[in-house]
Amino acid sequence: MIYKTMPALLIRNAQQWPEKTALREKEFGIWNNISWSEYLLNVKNFALGLMALGFKKGDKVAIIGDNRPEWIYAELASQALGSSSVGIYQDSILKEISYIINASDSTVVVAEDQEQVDKLLDMKNEIKNVKKIVFTDPKGMRHYNDPLLVYFSDFCEEGKKYGNAHNGIFEKYVDNLSENYTAQICTTSGTTGAPKLAMLSHKNLITMARNLGIVDPKYPTDEFVSFLPLPWVGEQMMTVASSLLFGFTVNFPEEPETAQDDFREIGPNFMFSPPRVWENLAASVQVRISDATWLKRKIFHSLFPIGRKLADLKFKKLEASFPLKAAYRFADFLLFRPLRDRMGFSNIRSAMTGGAALGPDTFKFFHALGINLKQIYGQTEISGISCIHRNDNINPETMGNPLPETEIKIIDGEICSRSPALFQGYYKNKKATDDTLIDGWLHSGDAGYLTEDGQIVVIDRMKDLMKLADGTQFSPQFIENKLKFSPYIKEAVVFGNNKEYIAALINIDYEIVGNWAEKQHISYTTYTNLASQKEIYELIESEVKNVNGSLKKEMKITKFTLLYKELDADDGELTRTKKVRRRFVGERYSNILDALYSNKKTVPVEAEIKFQDGKTAAIHTELLIKSV
Repeated sequence: MIYKTMPALLIRNAQQWPEKTALREKEFGIWNNISWSEYLLNVKNFALGLMALGFKKGDKVAIIGDNRPEWIYAELASQALGSSSVGIYQDSILKEISYIINASDSTVVVAEDQEQVDKLLDMKNEIKNVKKIVFTDPKGMRHYNDPLLVYFSDFCEEGKKYGNAHNGIFEKYVDNLSENYTAQICTTSGTTGAPKLAMLSHKNLITMARNLGIVDPKYPTDEFVSFLPLPWVGEQMMTVASSLLFGFTVNFPEEPETAQDDFREIGPNFMFSPPRVWENLAASVQVRISDATWLKRKIFHSLFPIGRKLADLKFKKLEASFPLKAAYRFADFLLFRPLRDRMGFSNIRSAMTGGAALGPDTFKFFHALGINLKQIYGQTEISGISCIHRNDNINPETMGNPLPETEIKIIDGEICSRSPALFQGYYKNKKATDDTLIDGWLHSGDAGYLTEDGQIVVIDRMKDLMKLADGTQFSPQFIENKLKFSPYIKEAVVFGNNKEYIAALINIDYEIVGNWAEKQHISYTTYTNLASQKEIYELIESEVKNVNGSLKKEMKITKFTLLYKELDADDGELTRTKKVRRRFVGERYSNILDALYSNKKTVPVEAEIKFQDGKTAAIHTELLIKSV
């Protein structure tokens, strides 16, 4: 009971397992181990450096960059001083970065590398409260001499000196911490506007991790790979809170581009990812099979149905027959085990998906491969998770049962929850807090219901539910998830509110569709050019027809078009967690939507797109309006 804060848990782990590997980072192709005692020392020195700078309780540290040990050191250091940190997505544009730094009142920013430092220096006049920018990667920084800048190691050296002059001060701070202090400020996804800053206490995060561990155990011997952005509460709940509580090893890939290979090298025991990751994995398997030799394709299509049958029986809680079990063992040896190994799932015990609904087709696909995938449900405001499937009660149509100490009830069709993990409110936004927390219940904004056995079913965001002109209600997300099970469709946005029929804007998967086009000897130059090809429309039309075959008559897609560009967070069309900003997309492409609900066969498009280097280009193209 004395370990009520995360810095206190860190000290406990360093005392209990001083030489055990706590963190592991890949650099120049080599995995470097960091023990719990080294972890603590780095956190302590950075915290002392903050003290030397004049950092005090209530000040904030903003952190931006890829997943690195230094991120965790800075986060725990700020918590040790009775303060908190706020994460910023590494691909954020200047406007987003300055908004979060200023909205959170951050006075110190930890930036990974030259790219992030350049962003900060470019808007120095907009973030006037920032006293120091601490960079962790010195590459390319030799000739930078701005007084705001300091190298991470040098900052820690100053901390050491301060510690020598103030013996025992770090431990004194940790001893005086309260579990009710704000430990982490997590940004919400911001699907309807600027993200809000949710304040999570030590108690919130630790009780969430403990209750999750009761129903989905974690062990000190476990391995976990941290490859999703650390500003996301889902990554925080695993990489920080759960790892400190249970003592497992957290691994950081060398680069985002090498994450899949690094993931396979480690072979983690559990994984938590949003639907986008699982959808991409399912698509890559399907493409790999389609590219394989005829013999391998034959083996897959012969053996995969065996996995589906066993998974369906598991969902129905029925016992498989001996012949089916024997057939599955053969299929597992020949097909499923090699596939799992290829994906890095050779040691996986528990896999979780959350952050948004995962389509049942994708969910069943992984269970057929022998991967114990579970849906979770939750929000940033309840420390990331409130419900999860149990091993013996997995239903592809639900999000599982509430965690221990968590209550769920439906109020006017809206899912509401409360638990000790419920957040403290939005930073400096009382109105939004009062609108979300009513009588101690978190109002999620999600429409749903509870099954007879207490599992939660999420229909869609309440604001996204739509009705056709004839009164037929439908969930656009449900249809979109079915479309995205196709390896050729990367994103889909469905419309139809108060209309006669349902229409869709579709993004193709450039890489996968491009490979398909090359095999068909179809030449193309850019995404826009590829998406405009007649053969590509025919390919996607066949995929839409497949989806329509599984939908009720009134919910079938009647028309679609292929967008000339991918939806992008930099353009405000997606959140940083890759959720669609539906209202913004509808407004931005209103002329295309108007064409979808007319007799037009084509719609001309003139638009400007911005590249990552800041350059712009004009697009002149014509989109086909395809009737299904």
